[in-house]
This record gives sequence, C-alpha cells and structure tokens, in this order.
Amino acid sequence: MQVGERIRFDHNTELNELIDTLAEFSETAEGERDGVTRLLYSEPWKAAQNFLARTMREAGLSVRFDKVGNLIGRLEGSDPSSPVILTGSHIDTVRNGGKLDGAYGIIGGIAALRALKETYGTPVHPLEVVSFCEEEGSRFPIAYWGSGNMTGQFDWRGGQMVRDSEGVSLHAAMETSGFGREDQIDSVRSDLGAFVELHIEQGVILERMAKQIGIVEAIVGQRRYSVTLRGEANHAGTTPMNMRTDALAGAAELIVRLEQLATRAAALVATAGRLQAAPNIPNVIPGVVEFSLDIRHDNERTLSWFCDYLFQEYEDIANRRGLALEVTPWLATTPVPMSRPLTERIEQICGRLSLNHRRMFSGAGHDAQLFAGLCPTAMIFVPSKAGISHSPEEFTAPEQLADGVSVLTALLHELAYEEHER
Repeated sequence: MQVGERIRFDHNTELNELIDTLAEFSETAEGERDGVTRLLYSEPWKAAQNFLARTMREAGLSVRFDKVGNLIGRLEGSDPSSPVILTGSHIDTVRNGGKLDGAYGIIGGIAALRALKETYGTPVHPLEVVSFCEEEGSRFPIAYWGSGNMTGQFDWRGGQMVRDSEGVSLHAAMETSGFGREDQIDSVRSDLGAFVELHIEQGVILERMAKQIGIVEAIVGQRRYSVTLRGEANHAGTTPMNMRTDALAGAAELIVRLEQLATRAAALVATAGRLQAAPNIPNVIPGVVEFSLDIRHDNERTLSWFCDYLFQEYEDIANRRGLALEVTPWLATTPVPMSRPLTERIEQICGRLSLNHRRMFSGAGHDAQLFAGLCPTAMIFVPSKAGISHSPEEFTAPEQLADGVSVLTALLHELAYEEHER
C-alpha cells in the first residue's frame, strides 16, 4: 500500500455531521417537503458560505472569497509558486433539493485536506478546496456562475440583464451580498495544475451494478432553452374550439412531440421541466405559455442535430396552430472528456483500496466540465440510493460517502505530495 493510502475514512467520521449541519442553511417554501433550498446570494446561501469558511479555518486552511462569492480554503505548499491542486463543488441547490448534491464534494474536500495536513504536513503543491457560489441555475437563468467566472468563461461585471423571477438582476443580488467589488480578489485562475470533483452519482448505475466508486470518463453535453408560445387569451365559455389560439394546448403538443422524438434517439434525454401559463385563470384560454427545455447527449453532433430537428418541428406545429413561437437558448455545453491519466490513477487507487468500481459517463452537468480545457480534470462518483437526486429523498450511505473521500484523499496525496517525485 502506498503512503497516501494510510488515510481511510469510515462512517464514524465527522463528515456526515457536517453535511447535516450544512443542510440546515435552507429556506423552505410553503408546501415543500423537508428539502434544502439554498439559492445564489440568498440569506441561507450567505450563512452556509460563512459556516464553511469557519469550518475551513478550523481545518487549518487559510480562507478567502473572490469577486463573485466563490469560497476557497488553501493549504499552502512548500513551493507556493507551483500549480495548485484544486478540489470542491457547489454550495447552491435546486429548490427543495437534497443535502448531498454539491455539498458532499465541498465537505469531502475539506475532510481530505484536513487529514492530509494532519498526517503528512505541508504538501509540495498548494492544495485548495472551493465552494463554488453557483452551479444549478435555480435562481437565475444562468448556470455555472461560480466555476464559469473562475475559468474565465463569464465576466463578473455581467449579469445586469439576467434576472430572477422577482425581477432582481444577478449583478444587483451579487452586490447586495457583498460581492462584485473592484477591490475583491479576481475569480479567474491561471495557476491550476488539476481539478478533482467528488460527487454523488445522481443516477442508478452504481447501485444496480453494486459498485462502490464511479470513475467519470466524460460529462454529457447539454442545451437549455426557454420556449414561449403566444396566442390569444379569451373567454373559456364563449370562444368556439375552432376559433381558439390556445397557447397551453400548443405547448402540450410541443412537449408530447419532444418526448416522442427523444424516445427514438439513443442515449438522448430531454425534459420540459418548468411551465408557466398566463393569465393562469380557470375560465380564460391561456394566451401566453413559457416552458423550459433541457436536452442532453454524449455526442455533440447528435445533440446539435436533435435540437435543430426539434425546433423545425416546433415551428411547424406553432404555424399550424396560429401561435407565435420564440425559443431562447441560455445554456450550451459540449460533451467534455475527463483527463485519461487522472482516471487511470483513480482506477489504480480503487484497486489498491479494494473498492469495486466502473468507468462511466455523467448524465448530469458539473463544474468539472468547465475546467477540462484549463487543466487536467477528474470526477469521482459514489452511489445514489435508487438514483434519486434533486429531492429530499436524496441519500447515500455513510460508508459509501467515506469511500469516496478516501479515494479523493489518496489522489490528492499523489498529486500534491508525490508529484514532484514522478
């Protein structure tokens, strides 16, 4: 056994206690179950980031926030100028989500850095754990705001035109939370040697195949759109069926067509996840309907072809019904391969730790995909019970969470303590 594998975590560690405590920083709307809602720049979000900052300091890390509110804990290396080895995930959640998505990767990263510091002392490469301010796109129609700023794909000065459902702009929310100031540390990084993200699978593959660890080979590409149909609102009792331009009936046909086409396309998934009708009155024909689209595939050509074909079908349906159609794209990511050398290292570590594992694709998007073009990047998955995620029912057994942190710790040890010897 290599020296870095002397550290093994089990279900008795403080890992689960920290995850449970972090889940308490949440707002729960009326009618929601006991899930976690922690939206970008909200009060629970700020309280959670401050809690993590305290936790990082207690782990012996120096702490800083950048311009957009990414929180970074740093274990200084003996060669501070050498490339940084970064791990972490996102602090925000979907509405009424689970306590592990994103949070596990942050808490697991803190636990790994603390254990490495206590066992081996100062690394050669600086080690950092990040709590990205946002990834989900739950409050604003933009995703990966945290990692996107760190990788230079977004500009922190932007966001004036991006607004939440209350009409608050992203930039205004950022300033209200105390970020977005010229004097704060820049988000963009050019000093990274590797990024590793630990995450729950959010799917059923590992559980059904009785595997303890998933090694991600690639993250699927993703398209997100807002689709708006405009017809004519009119009286539900006095307007004959053949004289209606019903936006909701048209939206229903579009959504059914989406399901039909996606079912025929191998390995492609498509979802209409949010629907809003106006005026939303029982005895009035809906005049305007807006719904969201989320389309994913691991092949860029197939993904692009499907979207082009789908929207031609949508044009035909809208024209036939006399409806005005508007499709607004707001997210487009290409399929992203992970670093082959890093995935091979993870596989070797799993073998040495006697953890059964498999290579796999990620059907969900992750912060890691933004780093793949900047530095060697890898993802480690642990099983999700019944594949449930983005739900209060999200669950991974404590011993499975500990296995993932053990693998992460061993990999970080190789990269930050042993890399200079290779």
